[in-house]
Amino acid sequence: MPESRLSTPLRAVLLAAGLLLSSQVLAIDPQDFESPAQEARYWALIEELRCLVCQNQNLADSDATLAKDLRDQVLEMMVAGQSNEQIKSFLADRYGDFVLYRPPVKPATWGLWFGPLVLVLIGGIALTFNLRRRRALPAQVLADPDQEELDRELAQLEAEREGKEQ
Repeated sequence: MPESRLSTPLRAVLLAAGLLLSSQVLAIDPQDFESPAQEARYWALIEELRCLVCQNQNLADSDATLAKDLRDQVLEMMVAGQSNEQIKSFLADRYGDFVLYRPPVKPATWGLWFGPLVLVLIGGIALTFNLRRRRALPAQVLADPDQEELDRELAQLEAEREGKEQ
């Protein structure tokens, strides 16, 4: 019987790679699009919407069951003729502005939009006051006994260093 050209470890690696790749293929939900433009619109839209289960992934990247359901719902709404804004508005009304990666600027979301800027400004003001306060403080001078002790130790170190150089 002829011997195979592939070694056993290489076969194991190829088998493992095939199994890993096949699970990735199964994770993709096949969708039927009417046109390439509809497909591009679909992908752009689901990349702007957050997965409510994963929270740090968009609908396009999430494997959660809810994300799949929302992707299907987005496609159904697109096929029904709804605009991107209508779809986003529907999802935001149902799930809150958290579902949008770019929530609208309104009083309820001011913290999201302006909070980081306010924190940076507060930090800058605190730093400025701290630096000014430090400059205003006089330089601390050691008390006379401490200064005398320090001078003796410095003189001793200098004498030792001069003795080594000679």
